[in-house]
Amino acid sequence: MFGMGMPEIAVIMVLALLLFGPEKLPELAKQAAGFVRTVRKMADNAKNDLSRELGEDFSDLDLSSLDPREIVRRNILDDDTTPAAVRETRILRPGESAPFDPEAT
Repeated sequence: MFGMGMPEIAVIMVLALLLFGPEKLPELAKQAAGFVRTVRKMADNAKNDLSRELGEDFSDLDLSSLDPREIVRRNILDDDTTPAAVRETRILRPGESAPFDPEAT
C-alpha cells in the first residue's frame, strides 16, 4: 500500500498512538475512514459522470489505461521491438566516443 511495508506502517501506528493517545485514536480512525469513503464516492461519481457524458462511443474506456506510468510500461518497457542497441545500454568509459548510426541521420 503506497510503497510502504509492515515496518513503516507499524512505526506510523506507534507514532499516532504516542501523539494522539489511546482515547482519541479511535475517533481519528473513524474520521479517516469517513474521509476515505467520501473520496471514494466522489471518484465513483466523477467516473460515472464522465462515462455518461462521453456516451456509448467510450463505454469500453478503461481509465487505468490513461495512467502515464501504464502507458510507458505498456509501450516502452514491455516492447520486444526495441532495438538491441537501445535495450543494452552501458556507461561510456572516459575518452570513449558515443556510438554513431549513419543510417539514423
